Amino acid sequence: MRYTRTLAGTAALTLALTLAACGDSGSDGASEGGGDHLAELQDKGTITVAFAGEDPYSFEKDGELTGATIALHKQIFKELGINEVKGVKTEWAALIPGLKAGRYDAVSAGMSILPERCKEADFGDPEILYTTALMVPEGNPKNLKNLDDVKTSGAKLSTMTGAIESDYAKSLGIENTEVKSPQDGMDGVVRGRSDVFALTGISLRTMAEKADNSKVEVTEPFVAVVDGKQQVGAGATVFKKGDDSLREAYNKELAKITGDEKAYTDVIGEFGFTDAERPKGDLTTEQLCAGELPDAK
Repeated sequence: MRYTRTLAGTAALTLALTLAACGDSGSDGASEGGGDHLAELQDKGTITVAFAGEDPYSFEKDGELTGATIALHKQIFKELGINEVKGVKTEWAALIPGLKAGRYDAVSAGMSILPERCKEADFGDPEILYTTALMVPEGNPKNLKNLDDVKTSGAKLSTMTGAIESDYAKSLGIENTEVKSPQDGMDGVVRGRSDVFALTGISLRTMAEKADNSKVEVTEPFVAVVDGKQQVGAGATVFKKGDDSLREAYNKELAKITGDEKAYTDVIGEFGFTDAERPKGDLTTEQLCAGELPDAK
């Protein structure tokens, strides 16, 4: 995602790493450099994806698997001749280890394309652009618009453990309190423990819209700047290393959606995504895997 969402506990992570070490050539997933995984999935008519249970990306509602990335996957995989998408709910930190272990065929969680992750798995083309926003008390009493404002104002900042916004705060020298979940972040602002909670704009908008009498508002999204570089981020579907036939076919169908504003919002607009989150082709997976971020203008 965009950012690293909630980290699992030590025990869960240890178990996931153990699974990865023992099952790198698991029969349920594509082995590195192995056969035609796409053809196998087409024969079965089913693909199994891991999801992290985070609204609006991939989650369960009334027992049904839903969310923006799930909607993308249902449409794209159907075009590829795979009519059923099954989900395995997985702790965030265990998503890639579980993929490597063959527990599922792909990761559907809006995961950010980051260099360290690219060493472990192959990412599809960008499907969601990420910008940061701030959740503040109603009326935005400190008039905060970006992280520079947070720093100069001395506002009490909270970020989510493992989220990229925590890294931004550290890089910018902003003291912050880390919380375990987005809900914890919003609760902190509502109860006055924090002046501001930083997370991706789409996540904060979704929370604010669904909250009852939360007495918070969300600022306009912005691109953080660290060391003169724009911290542009994008989320994508994650595939096992060597699963080229599936990834390439997926990217081809994805381009038909991301290449057209109406097609994009028709698929995931109901989950709060707009043209602002649509990749326009000027940011590639190769760039993000190499850590090549544009200079601030």
